[in-house]
Amino acid sequence: MTESIINLDSINPIEFFGVNNGKLDLLKKKFPLLKILSRGTQLKLSGSAEEVNAASEKINQIVQYLERNGNLSENYFEQILNDEESIDSFRDRNPNEVLVFGPNGRNVKARTAGQKKMVQLVDKNDIVFAIGPAGTGKTYTAVALAVRALKNKAVRKIILTRPAVEAGESLGFLPGDLKEKIDPYLRPLYDALDDMIPADKLTYFMTNRVIEIAPLAYMRGRTLDNAFIILDEAQNATDLQLKMFLTRIGANAKAIITGDMTQIDLPKNQRSGLEKASRILNGVDGIGNLKLDEEDVVRHRLVKSIIRAYDKAQEEEEEQGRPYVNVPRAKKVAE
Repeated sequence: MTESIINLDSINPIEFFGVNNGKLDLLKKKFPLLKILSRGTQLKLSGSAEEVNAASEKINQIVQYLERNGNLSENYFEQILNDEESIDSFRDRNPNEVLVFGPNGRNVKARTAGQKKMVQLVDKNDIVFAIGPAGTGKTYTAVALAVRALKNKAVRKIILTRPAVEAGESLGFLPGDLKEKIDPYLRPLYDALDDMIPADKLTYFMTNRVIEIAPLAYMRGRTLDNAFIILDEAQNATDLQLKMFLTRIGANAKAIITGDMTQIDLPKNQRSGLEKASRILNGVDGIGNLKLDEEDVVRHRLVKSIIRAYDKAQEEEEEQGRPYVNVPRAKKVAE
């Protein structure tokens, strides 16, 4: 007879035991030959050495998961118990798919070939340009990669930024102070974070500036060390703004620049700097370049059709000598 006591002091015991001990019952069902007793923040296992060791390994995996993520659904609790490999092995089997284990056991994955390529490029490079049409998951995947880096302690902070350019509407007429005017424009970044980090942890990170969301203009003069930085909607950054941003990157930092060249909101007398930056920096060691297209769209099925219809209309206008827009189409570009 072998006995083992496992302490759960580092986690919320309720998250481990579950409502009405639902998760504990799953553990007992998985190891029916063991006697499992819970006392406060301790678990006592009694049984054969083989069974005790096997149960201890699974319990430690679950504790490690809860230490990283804060909560865990019953479904994923059971999935960890029934998986023959460790939780880290389970994650590493599909490194281009499972990026972050979000609240309630939700898995945030790279869902398309383009998104998987984006993950690979970020792993190999310090700066990555990801350009493509709406709905291709550029921002969402970038935020997932940043959260993964923070949780793995590869960086100390996440910085998310966008150019403060109105999409056909004036921010100045919105009510409130500057933060209240800007926050709605940055809402997509907040939404992505909500999907990946428990609310209490996200509040803590934001309050302590572990995660920072700010307009691009606020980056001037800074040196961004030990950070994962995302410049979203970069098609609305001018040439000088992009150069300013790229030269902020410091030691042990990674940056992703995302944008859609078909949705430029700059005034007519200003040119986007995104296409130029991605072009002149293409081939520089440590900088990756990715073009997403309609095949990477993960929104409603009609979004692909909408993108194709606009591309077709642009082609027809160009054939007639009347350019539909003065930016390139969202077509696939060979790497």
